[in-house]
Amino acid sequence: MRRQGLSRRDILRSSTALALGTVFASPVRAEAPPAEAITPQLIEAAKKEGKVVWYTAIDLAVAEKIAGSFKEKFGGVEVRVERTGAERVFQRIGQEYASNVHAVDVVNSSDASHLLTWKKQGMLLPYVPEDVAKHYKPEHRDADGTYAGFRATLSPMAYNTKLVKAEAAPASFKELLDPKWKGKIVKAHPGYSGTILTATFEMVRDIGWDFYENLAKQNIMQVQSATDPPKKLSLGERSVMADGTEYNVFLLKESGQPVETIYPAEGTPFIIGPNGIFKAAPNPNAAKLFQNYCFSPEAQAIVIEAGGLRSLHAQVKEKPGRKPLADIKLMREDAEGAEKQSEQIKARYQKIFHV
Repeated sequence: MRRQGLSRRDILRSSTALALGTVFASPVRAEAPPAEAITPQLIEAAKKEGKVVWYTAIDLAVAEKIAGSFKEKFGGVEVRVERTGAERVFQRIGQEYASNVHAVDVVNSSDASHLLTWKKQGMLLPYVPEDVAKHYKPEHRDADGTYAGFRATLSPMAYNTKLVKAEAAPASFKELLDPKWKGKIVKAHPGYSGTILTATFEMVRDIGWDFYENLAKQNIMQVQSATDPPKKLSLGERSVMADGTEYNVFLLKESGQPVETIYPAEGTPFIIGPNGIFKAAPNPNAAKLFQNYCFSPEAQAIVIEAGGLRSLHAQVKEKPGRKPLADIKLMREDAEGAEKQSEQIKARYQKIFHV
């Protein structure tokens, strides 16, 4: 599987050279602006615009539930959901801005480094929803107010309970290198999935490239999206997944599928998916209203219940039956580090796995 399209470096070069107006010209802010609440005036202004365009890497079913709830709550303001993998979201926006096309209002990516890139280019609007200011930890929101962690997930291991007994399941990433798992592993690709790019960065930092060099000898099934390994697992096409989305494992298990999560001994990659508003948003008031709603307890409950994701809102409770985040050993997220090594990670991964 060879990736098509421009590299991140190509996108940044072309968008910087060709984008017009003041979109990229604003200086870096020293601090976040004051928090803003949802007001009758903001709702009325959003209704006049009539819609908001949301580019997102979240699962389509979850995005549409959030969109539907927003529309119902705010009198018919439409949400046009444009859903694809995080790397494709990044490419699309870069290509649009390089052609002076400003179609997106709000963006969500499973690769937080994308938001750092857009911020550095001056593309994001500093805007702090009231709930973010009150209920989100500083490490889960940009100090300058240009984005915040709309949702979070983990990239654990998992196994098919019909094919693997609990006592025989691997307890660590390194146990996947045992010859008994050869031809039985599925994993996703960092060139397509922002979740897997972030997970790969954290794994390389904490475990090293040697792990991947040896994993490549295990005759793995290579898929694209981070959502694919849990599905392959539930179908019995592979016994174990090396990475993927925790939330899909949750949802599959809760629907009766034979899957079980493994939180590896080395730690589990932790991935935050931020939301941000673009300065050149064609529907700026609807964008602010939608951004504010996304961080409300109401929207965050949809993220948890329908999406199987983790909320970073301090007052939103986790779903009973799922292992609490506080009880899991997590690998440290570092969006800036992932941004710097993104192209290197994708290139080396492709070389190792020949995909």
